[in-house]
Amino acid sequence: MPIIVNLDVMMARRKISLNELSERVGITPANLSVLKTGKAKAMRFSTLEAICGVLDCQPGDILEYVCNENS
Repeated sequence: MPIIVNLDVMMARRKISLNELSERVGITPANLSVLKTGKAKAMRFSTLEAICGVLDCQPGDILEYVCNENS
């Protein structure tokens, strides 16, 4: 998939755990883990907004597009 999720990188930079981010964003640790590992097929804008608010970052800091030359 050409979309890379760098949530773990931003969490490490902000020194915040999965459980703390989960509580502050208002989603379950399991759902946040799915996002963090890049296994999610979609993300609500409201969730992305909440994550960016807690991590004090931009959506582009979390999501990255990588061109797949085979497609």
